[in-house]
Amino acid sequence: MKTVLLAEASSTRRRALSALLTQRGFGVTALGNLDDAYAVLMRAAGSTARFDAVVIGWPEYSEGLAEDVFGLLHGALFEHLPVLVLSDTTSSAAINWRMTRPRTALLPWADFQEAAAALSHLLEPIVVEDRPQASDGPPLRILLVDDSATVRAAFSRLLSRDGYMVETASSVAEGLSKLRTQPVDIAVVDYFMPGRNGTELIQELRANPATAKVVPAIITGAYSDDVIRESLASGAVECLFKSEAKELFVARIHSLARTVRDRKTVESERRRLEGILSSVGDGVYVVDPVGTIQLINPAACELLGYEGSAELIGRNAFEVIHYAHEDGSLLARGQCPLLQSYARGSELSGWQTAFWNALGKPIPVDCTVFPMRVDGERSGSVVAFRDVSARRRLEEDLRWAAEHDALTKLHNRAWFERQLEEEISRLRRSGQTSLLLFLDIDRFKYINDTAGHGAGDQLLIEVSQRLKSRLRATDHLARMGGDEFALILRNVALGDLQGLADGFRRALTAAPFSYGGKSYRITTSIGASAMDARTLSPSEAMAQADVACHQAKNGGRNLTQLYQPDSNERAAMDRDLGWSVRLEEALRHDRFVLAFQPIVPLDGILDDDLDPGGPELWRRQLARNPNSPALFEVLIRMRDSQGELVMPGAFMPTAERFGLMREIDRWVIDHSLQALRDLRDSERPVSLTINLHTQSLADSGLAGFVTARVVEYDIDATQLIFEITESHAIEDVTGAQRVLHDLRALGARIAVDDFGTGFSTFAYLKNLEADILKIDGSLIQGLPDDPLDRTVVAALSSIAEAANKLTIAECVEDPAALHTLLECGVNLAQGNAVGLPRLQLRAAALRALDGKLLEDVPVLIEAPLKAAAQR
Repeated sequence: MKTVLLAEASSTRRRALSALLTQRGFGVTALGNLDDAYAVLMRAAGSTARFDAVVIGWPEYSEGLAEDVFGLLHGALFEHLPVLVLSDTTSSAAINWRMTRPRTALLPWADFQEAAAALSHLLEPIVVEDRPQASDGPPLRILLVDDSATVRAAFSRLLSRDGYMVETASSVAEGLSKLRTQPVDIAVVDYFMPGRNGTELIQELRANPATAKVVPAIITGAYSDDVIRESLASGAVECLFKSEAKELFVARIHSLARTVRDRKTVESERRRLEGILSSVGDGVYVVDPVGTIQLINPAACELLGYEGSAELIGRNAFEVIHYAHEDGSLLARGQCPLLQSYARGSELSGWQTAFWNALGKPIPVDCTVFPMRVDGERSGSVVAFRDVSARRRLEEDLRWAAEHDALTKLHNRAWFERQLEEEISRLRRSGQTSLLLFLDIDRFKYINDTAGHGAGDQLLIEVSQRLKSRLRATDHLARMGGDEFALILRNVALGDLQGLADGFRRALTAAPFSYGGKSYRITTSIGASAMDARTLSPSEAMAQADVACHQAKNGGRNLTQLYQPDSNERAAMDRDLGWSVRLEEALRHDRFVLAFQPIVPLDGILDDDLDPGGPELWRRQLARNPNSPALFEVLIRMRDSQGELVMPGAFMPTAERFGLMREIDRWVIDHSLQALRDLRDSERPVSLTINLHTQSLADSGLAGFVTARVVEYDIDATQLIFEITESHAIEDVTGAQRVLHDLRALGARIAVDDFGTGFSTFAYLKNLEADILKIDGSLIQGLPDDPLDRTVVAALSSIAEAANKLTIAECVEDPAALHTLLECGVNLAQGNAVGLPRLQLRAAALRALDGKLLEDVPVLIEAPLKAAAQR
């Protein structure tokens, strides 16, 4: 096991990174400050128990201790120890330190999950290449341009020892002169030189065709972002540093050398194979300018069905191979492109035609003609060809698959939509009427689940056959997906619409479906829509048929429903579709807004809190409980096109139906953590409760997403409480348990919302390991007067206390209920009587909460949401 010393001040980042590396098989010693890190490194230097690598967070500001630690890692004792640095920003100091130290990597905190891979790469043993020049061809030539004689001498010796031939120059002018007069493979040019900078030499080198293949690199004495950008912009492929370790410098020169050698190898191989590769295919034959076959390879003989080349050499290729079209019609000599290419000595590429074999059968081929020259004189043409029969069959199969359903062999949705578009265009010209049908098999899921998928597949095949039996030649049928089918019945009479549509229903229900010795009654719901010159578009026709099909389903199934223009259901579906589009746009364009509603402890609640005057109650209660964090529930709003806030009741049902809650929850989590990051300067700790929908609990990647954001924003995960709604059934309790377990392992807490009224109150309490129970607001509304509500709340509070869990009373609208809640043992309260939801948390106001109760305490959050926005 590789051992790692981890030093990072943030406890959240330290815990997350330590867990990640431990999971990947590293042994981790995690320290929270650089003082400890320095001491541990010094002890390790004097013992045999050393670390294999160091992972360290780059400090936000420079201090003496930080310089000591980084200086120690750069010194002789630890120079070859792999070091991974994680930084919030692309600090020039961090980059420069990384560039001047061997076996060092720099990683942004946002990509901390790549830390294990980066460490593994750093820990790979350094292999010093033994590159005998003899096996790699002649030694490469390097031109080193630098105005310092000392630098030229030092680097010349270093490169010469590795087998390079080194030429030097002291200025840009001298360097250009040598580049023009002698071959050079690599040019290493100093950036800062008197007169003209090195980038000017590289620009001229790149612009001159004679030197364009020279691989250029800049070398400089100090790290600078501007120097690097200018060097790369001028055409340099590498930026080297005089201060970097000699081994690193040589390794980077070796990398440039490999580029040069690879290019030379490719060019040599290309020249060697150019003539061969340009004329070899599956079959090859050579003809003279009049088309007489001079040479033919065995592959061509085999493709054409001849036993040997003797049967074809000396015969005219047109007369024996390509004399006719694929359909058998003869081809005139003057119209044959191959003969014209032979005669002119021109190239013909990718020509699709037919060659005829020894049995007189056509073979579809793709052929290319190359003119052939010997000693500069045109002597004929080389023809390379291949049999494309298999490719043609594959293309035909792919075309069929693109338009058909593999199970039923019916056409598919894409094909049907094209036919529908053509039909609507035809109706606009003809004045006729056609009928569009949508069919949905009733109870298909029941048969599929009880009798198996084989039964479901066989049912779909049988339904397709029964539907096909009623089709006319002009009608169209397709499987739209799942158990849905669609038909276009062309040119029908208005009085026959209902009867025609219902005829297909009767055809399906006339006989039972038998499978595995059992019989099942088939019923179907059919939606029909008439189409004529007034039909606006295919989508309009399909929407009408879909609405009618829904009406048939809702009317009891096994019905045929003809669409009526005054249908209210279409309007409802349009509203849902409209909301789904608005929600997707809100996610794309960041049009959601967070609101924060305070949750406060009930300890110390006073009678004068019933007085609405003075500071809001939640601020008074937080001041009375200085050891409690400022706790808020995160609520979501959406801005409409006019900038007005829209309450969640208007869009959440649609978000649930269209499966958008996972994306919305992730948006809320990301922006909530950003809000906590902005509150780092607050003297009063802040915690947020964030709602998770059941769709998110089915997301196995949620915990990883939260972990990544917690590390990126450097948030203490104990500030987070995730709420799950007890009144929403969780389909996969085991999967939800895994997600919640991972969130709790990160340090977050779990709250159960709507506690006391949902599906499985005590099962949730046991299985989901909740830390906090939020008592449903419907049980609070009767307080303080309703004795039954009081009894229930007290009982729930007692259960929570026995289970060592906190309780929060939701939806407290009447301040008089607060004393009763305290008497019932409830720990915290939330609602408009405590504090209204507001926008934007502010750290300055949280500091003020630790002082006295003053009327002029700064506002913690922006003005309350306007009543007009509560729609």
